[in-house]
Amino acid sequence: MRIVAGRWRGRTIDAPKDARVRPTADRVREAWLSIVAADVDGARVLDLFAGSGALGLEALSRGAASADFVELNPPSLRALGANIARLGADAQAHVRRGDALRFVDALEADAYDLAFADPPYAHDAALRVAERWLVVPFARVLGVEHSSRVTLPAGGDTRTYGDTAVTIYRVPD
Repeated sequence: MRIVAGRWRGRTIDAPKDARVRPTADRVREAWLSIVAADVDGARVLDLFAGSGALGLEALSRGAASADFVELNPPSLRALGANIARLGADAQAHVRRGDALRFVDALEADAYDLAFADPPYAHDAALRVAERWLVVPFARVLGVEHSSRVTLPAGGDTRTYGDTAVTIYRVPD
């Protein structure tokens, strides 16, 4: 996997060595970050179900001020730590080992500027993150990756890329 744009453009990062992990495809990540490009510079970013950290690291590469990565899976945590170190992002990146849904449930409104969620497709986690955001908008902008066969609650803008969909929710100005 490669960082698509920004100061680390072209640098490689590793995916976790775990068959259960499904990294976001480069083209989907590039499209996703293009949609939220105006929201990245100087942002406080949250990367839920972080895996390799590709989404949060991409945001840091494009000018985000900081990124919190929430991950529970040990192979993913190892890959995430190695990727942060490889890019020299230690000062801006904060890894929080834990369950992403529990983490979100404890957040208050406006805790972050930009949040990414890329949960496993086999569970209802994408729906649960979106529903929580609709009750407590913990970020000004939330992007949720999910199966294109799953419909998330109304209020977001959904883009489809083959079997993958990304729904973006925004706090109204």
